[in-house]
Amino acid sequence: MEDLGKHVVDVSGSTTGMSVRLGELMIETTPDKVLALLTFLRDDPKCLFTQLVDICGVDWPERAKRFDVVYNLLSLKNNQRVRVKVATDETTPVPSAEPVFKAAGWFEREAYDLYGIWFADHPDLRRILTDYGFEGHPMRKDFPLTGFVELRWDDTQRRVVYEPVKLQQEFRRFDFLSPWEGGIPHELPGDEKATKS
Repeated sequence: MEDLGKHVVDVSGSTTGMSVRLGELMIETTPDKVLALLTFLRDDPKCLFTQLVDICGVDWPERAKRFDVVYNLLSLKNNQRVRVKVATDETTPVPSAEPVFKAAGWFEREAYDLYGIWFADHPDLRRILTDYGFEGHPMRKDFPLTGFVELRWDDTQRRVVYEPVKLQQEFRRFDFLSPWEGGIPHELPGDEKATKS
């Protein structure tokens, strides 16, 4: 992976950093160079990352460039994966990768809807998962959990109703202890049915 990373850094001229983490190559770039880098990774004979697996957002609210846009690419021919990471803020758009990978359109709509990351020159950048008229971006770490309304169909009223958002489940604390390793001192549900011999 190190050799491939050095090849990409030396030949593409579109990177700002490279590292190998968890056995996968991660390449960093800037918004103005991301399309050139993605095209290089797709077309270079040593790379051939022809499949876009996913585009996702990451929110770091304490940073000036608050968002990371992460492109996960796969080379079926070389059986390798690579991550391309671009840092941006709330106002700086990232160019749409749809001219390079047609599958990028849906992933970019999701990142826009959930994080508010703007993709320039996207042919249809609109919400994809939240309701029409929804305000805010729910995957941001500063998004409030209360104070919003949800839209749902009510069978008894036979119409769409708006209700305050309610968390369906209280916060629970998990101990992640395994009953097979003797970590849970009490009886488990169903133990009372066991016959003791």
